[in-house]
Amino acid sequence: MTIVALYARVSSDKQAKADTISSQIAAIENRIRADGYSLLNEFKFVDNGYSGSYLVRPGLEKLRDKVSAGEIDKIYIHSPDRLSRKYAYQMILIEEFKKSNTDVIFLNCEINNSPESHLLLQVQGMIAEYERTKIMERNRRGKIYSAKRGSVSALSNAPYGYIYIDKHKGGGQAFYEINEKESEVVRNIFYWTAHDRLSMGTIRRKLENMNIPSATGKSHWSRAAIAGIIRNPAYTGKAAFGKTKTGSLRPVIRPSKHSSEQPRKNTSVYRVDKENWISISVPAIIDEDIFILAQEQLEENKKLNRTRQTGEIHLLQGMVVCQRCHYGYYWKCARNKKKKKIDRYGYYRCTGSDAYRFGGSRICDNKYIRSDALETAVWEEIKFLLKEPKRIAEEHRRRMLELDKSSLDHTRESLEQEEKKLKRGISRLIDSYSQEYITRQEFEPRIKAMKHHLKRVEENKLTILKQKDLRNELKLIITNLEHFTNLIKSNLENVDLLTKRAIIRALVKRIEITIGHSS
Repeated sequence: MTIVALYARVSSDKQAKADTISSQIAAIENRIRADGYSLLNEFKFVDNGYSGSYLVRPGLEKLRDKVSAGEIDKIYIHSPDRLSRKYAYQMILIEEFKKSNTDVIFLNCEINNSPESHLLLQVQGMIAEYERTKIMERNRRGKIYSAKRGSVSALSNAPYGYIYIDKHKGGGQAFYEINEKESEVVRNIFYWTAHDRLSMGTIRRKLENMNIPSATGKSHWSRAAIAGIIRNPAYTGKAAFGKTKTGSLRPVIRPSKHSSEQPRKNTSVYRVDKENWISISVPAIIDEDIFILAQEQLEENKKLNRTRQTGEIHLLQGMVVCQRCHYGYYWKCARNKKKKKIDRYGYYRCTGSDAYRFGGSRICDNKYIRSDALETAVWEEIKFLLKEPKRIAEEHRRRMLELDKSSLDHTRESLEQEEKKLKRGISRLIDSYSQEYITRQEFEPRIKAMKHHLKRVEENKLTILKQKDLRNELKLIITNLEHFTNLIKSNLENVDLLTKRAIIRALVKRIEITIGHSS
């Protein structure tokens, strides 16, 4: 029996919400039926809202695992750019599937061993990369241009207290309209902060006691949402565009409750200096003076909070997860019957057991666990692992085998050939223009496209080199493993808390707690 699978992907959150991926799946399922095969639900692999420019995606990872285990004979995909937007990644994946004797069938592109087929795939990959870059750049420049002109359309969604009126409803011009009910809440939040000098926690409780729903319609408010309102200059009539920018992905200790192991985007959001913001005029809800007072109070609250944080940092903070509800555990100090703190120890407590976070009813009844007992158990297990070099060596050998399975050398050779071909093509094109065989109108778009493609090839080659460097590093680690083990055996008993925490985070993915024991 031939086992078939499908893979489908859309990149943007807007496409994911609109369920545009359904049309891809329907087209693939029709083709599978036309070819005389049946498709099981367990072999439908879908990435909804994941960019094709990144290789690590949850659906794709599951598909690759199944293929490497020899469970799939054929994979149906709508088009090569659904597999990846980068040609180098397409080649890596197709070669990986071929090594496991798995055929890849694209609905709009036939793949075989002919030169014409490979050329078509290269051209489609190049066009997909160029198209994505062009769309992103046009969108970025368009938004900056709109913001500098003072157009609210650059901001899209309105913050709490406003209603966004798009250009179709606003007579050709988008604008913010004050929501009278929500704007009164905004004024109260600023007054409580600037004049009553209340903390975020106190304001949160006041809002919940008054039965005021949050911006998302929930009965409970988060401190982050309240702080976001207080910091937003839009309420003074000066909405800011360009407050954040994307950059390299920050290290993540563990994924949050509602996200997968693989992030949707391989980037993190960073704040931009206020000098570089672009102000857009909107209706004001509060005065400038009360806004400034609120900012000062926020800074004072921060300083006060830092002075209260005495003692050591908790060893396992950010790593402990409830196995039942999948929310994180947080550290909570122990108290006696008179509600006074006990300095000797504390507890790790499941976030899901806090009723106030979920509208008054807890969603989990998992037990507390003594922090000293859990931290001692985890550290003892880490010490045992580090004193057993064979276990570490086996893990590193497994990773090396995974890297060896990928066709790094073959892909690098093909990229180098493509790089040489592009450079020759660019040189010939320049010669043709200098000798006036082609006009400037013909030359400029062609040279631009070829240089863009060359840049992508060079970036992909650099990625391959980094993977090869990682493979060499792993070999070096295994060679020096015995020396490393002998070195740390004598030092494990005397390390400080920060070093312990760094070692644990390097070796442990997460610590899961269930009733009665941890795992």
